[in-house]
Amino acid sequence: MKVKEQAFLNRIEQHKGILFKVSKMYMDNKDDQEDLFQEIVYQLWKAFESFKGESQFSTWMYRVAINTAIVFLKKEKRKVDKYELSSTNIHEEECDVDGKEKQIECFYKAVQKLEKIDKAIIFYQLEGFSHREIGESLGISEGNARVKLNRAKEKLKEIIKNQGYGF
Repeated sequence: MKVKEQAFLNRIEQHKGILFKVSKMYMDNKDDQEDLFQEIVYQLWKAFESFKGESQFSTWMYRVAINTAIVFLKKEKRKVDKYELSSTNIHEEECDVDGKEKQIECFYKAVQKLEKIDKAIIFYQLEGFSHREIGESLGISEGNARVKLNRAKEKLKEIIKNQGYGF
């Protein structure tokens, strides 16, 4: 195996948790999550040569993963719209997992209902990024990142409350 390929695979292995989180935040079923995971890895591979090492690999990986997820989500929505599925009779899925797992599952279901930018901001917050780092990653000011994060948290609380899992 070539050195470049091995270096790429090592880095993907080291940071694959990022890819799993992004996939789970943007897609609600397991098959779509796996498809998105593969698409992110593919896009990372295509862009690997452009990584200059000016930032940490994980930071660059976050940006590629989030952008890929947003594009992937748009494609998925077009597929659904194409088949004209009606959601008027679809009831909210109950969270049927126990304890801590139930909380996590409900949280991810709520995050999936957020707008793309809000999902990204919540993801960065969960990863421990500062407001400044969130702003830099998304191309917005630190103050704007702070405001958007607070609004995203409020939306998330409301969604969780409406799901019947109050905090």
